[in-house]
Amino acid sequence: MLRAALSLVPALVLAGCAAAGPADRPAAANRAATPEISVATLADVTRILSSDEYEGRAPTTAGEEKTVTLLADHFAKAGLKPGNNGSWFQNVPLVETTAAPTALSVTGGKAPLSLAFRTDMVANSYRVQPSVSVKDSDIVFVGYGINAPERGWNDYAGLDVKGKTVVILVNDPDWQNEGLEGPFGGRAMTYYGRWTYKYEEAARQGAAAAFIVHDTAPAAYGWNVVQSSWTGAQYNMDAANNHMDQSSVIGWLTNDAAQRLFAAAGQDLAQLTVAAKQPGFKAVPFGLKASVSLTQKIKRQASRNVIGILPGTTRPDEYVIYTAHWDHLGRCEADASGDDICNGALDNATGTAALVALAEAYQKAGAPERSVIFLAVTAEESGLLGSRYYGENPVYPLNKTVGGVNMDGLNVTGTSRDFVVIGPGKSELEDYLKRETDARGLVLKNEPTPEAGYYYRSDHFSLAKFGVPMLYGEGGEDLVEGGVAAGRAASEDYRTNRYHQPSDEFDPNWKWDGAVRDLEIYYAIGRALADSDAWPNWREGDEFRAIRDRSRTGR
Repeated sequence: MLRAALSLVPALVLAGCAAAGPADRPAAANRAATPEISVATLADVTRILSSDEYEGRAPTTAGEEKTVTLLADHFAKAGLKPGNNGSWFQNVPLVETTAAPTALSVTGGKAPLSLAFRTDMVANSYRVQPSVSVKDSDIVFVGYGINAPERGWNDYAGLDVKGKTVVILVNDPDWQNEGLEGPFGGRAMTYYGRWTYKYEEAARQGAAAAFIVHDTAPAAYGWNVVQSSWTGAQYNMDAANNHMDQSSVIGWLTNDAAQRLFAAAGQDLAQLTVAAKQPGFKAVPFGLKASVSLTQKIKRQASRNVIGILPGTTRPDEYVIYTAHWDHLGRCEADASGDDICNGALDNATGTAALVALAEAYQKAGAPERSVIFLAVTAEESGLLGSRYYGENPVYPLNKTVGGVNMDGLNVTGTSRDFVVIGPGKSELEDYLKRETDARGLVLKNEPTPEAGYYYRSDHFSLAKFGVPMLYGEGGEDLVEGGVAAGRAASEDYRTNRYHQPSDEFDPNWKWDGAVRDLEIYYAIGRALADSDAWPNWREGDEFRAIRDRSRTGR
């Protein structure tokens, strides 16, 4: 998920775990040692990966084969070594399903209601079956669909939804708060606000079907993004149980369709949305029944993460990691011209190109003390599957991985006067970031839309869940040429007109100076980590701190 475009344990830790301050390495020395970041590499790799020849880089397609071959070749030319026991690749077992749903039929109201696929709703299934159906399933509105005992919140309290269809609101109950105070962090989305969590919890509760009500502001993207992302081939991790522990059907409703559904039950969506924000909210049975079915084409095939490593000189068994996802949507909803290739130039051919450019930069400067991993992951667009697989099956021990940087979309609109950190206040890597932004005279800002939960929406999250401190940031919107107005206009234009659409294509007129500046920052941070014995940690009280403390204590 491209954030830039959408911006409008035991307490005892060994001494080696303590964070060494970033002042251990003078900023000037780091900047002087930063080799040139190649604009030619950034532009060429981005242009090739996002060309129609690569067909949108969907996993397990001919586009993947071209992509991973190109990356392995460029990693080798940059002086990296194959990162997985002599191979450039880590196989990621996936199952691809392509669903053909019927309309969602609702009965029991004043008149039958039929919600059409694509225009009113999208439906899919995690279950790996040729056909899946839900028939005459009782519909229940469960508010935000959250069960968080540590926060004293349970939308399923006293409720049995086994075999039923639950309707759920997107985001957290307090997402409209002005500040960061509230049961779920105020404006800052928690993992409870993510659509992935909502389906996971619905399955744990035994729901037969789960539909999320789309609303552009709390979702942080329009219905067109849902439509393009949830139609066509879908990917999931292959599993021995064929994901039969999941709900039969999952999907989304447009806001208009949801209003009609609520009205059919004699309810009002706006009123119940307000009620669902209050602690102690009680789920509302609708007295309606839902029926929907779908047939699925099924294909099992491994996709691949691409891994290169620059071995360290003195501590090769300690690691710094850079990540980016190479995949995009492949063939998608055609635009008015008939173009059905979602090329994913900005998202995320640019970030993938950045891995190559940074590898070249490290090679020019010479190997650091610690090893540096360059990891291009698959299936980010399908739910962070490639990075999740690496997190669950790490090639290099995560308790010996110092930290890293994830890149999901580069700044190609020009140099900015500011730099934005996503998920501010989470880890001590921000100290390293602040040193580099201060040295460049940049204003370090918190993300402007914490309610969108971007820290949980890209591949760094898959490593953070296992305790590895990961930094995610980007150049801001206050452009040197045009100021904030120009920056926001560029972000809004991309979000509305290109994000997850065929029009996200390479533009030879892109300005790469902002991307280069940001990559110089990422290089300096990674180099400082790789040339020191520091072990930066998560801040006290952060959700990932205990996990890191446990893993480092047991190293």
